[in-house]
Amino acid sequence: MNAIRILLVDDHSLFRESLSRLLEADPAFHIVGQCGTVSEAIAKYSGTPVDVVLLDYDLGEEQGSSLLPELKSHLGTAKVLMVTAGMSDAATLQAMETGASGIFLKHSSLDQLVTAIHQVMRGEIWLDTGVAHTLFGGRSARQQNIERAQPLTLRQSEVLRGILDGLTNKEIAWSLKISESSVKAVIQELFHKARVRTRSQLVRIAIEKHSVDWLRPEIKD
Repeated sequence: MNAIRILLVDDHSLFRESLSRLLEADPAFHIVGQCGTVSEAIAKYSGTPVDVVLLDYDLGEEQGSSLLPELKSHLGTAKVLMVTAGMSDAATLQAMETGASGIFLKHSSLDQLVTAIHQVMRGEIWLDTGVAHTLFGGRSARQQNIERAQPLTLRQSEVLRGILDGLTNKEIAWSLKISESSVKAVIQELFHKARVRTRSQLVRIAIEKHSVDWLRPEIKD
């Protein structure tokens, strides 16, 4: 059986390189390449045979899911497994609707990733148990609208202020003494509440529509 050809797209080089080494140790996999952006993946690997793309959801200024259709159009029949620290229900649905074969959470084990890759290669869908429970747990559209209308938590407010100050995820994590993955997860919560997909859209909505509630001096949990 031929090795599964994998392309990694993640803006954290250390994560990419570490994961590449771990997967290459398994004879069932062959790493075709790795890069930090979708545009780089298209430029370097269009026309290259790829079976599975491991695509990070948050690529800094890019969102993997919003560029997924373009990526798939250049990589033919490649399956795309979104890899993320956390995504909102809306973002998960968008990714699945635009052609993702599954959502894999970064805190999961390597064994689970191996299982996920083989599963999407068989044409099946992979959803982490927690993601599936949240997504299909019967939450109504009304409940989601209520959630979006809620004020920000203290942590969400702190991360939003970091974004407004022009800080990177790493700089926000350092200033708040939390992990970068936690920052990414909070940003996805903010995107969900604001109904946006990018940082620039979030900043615009926060300033134009939520300057009174989201940007007031003190926000309580």
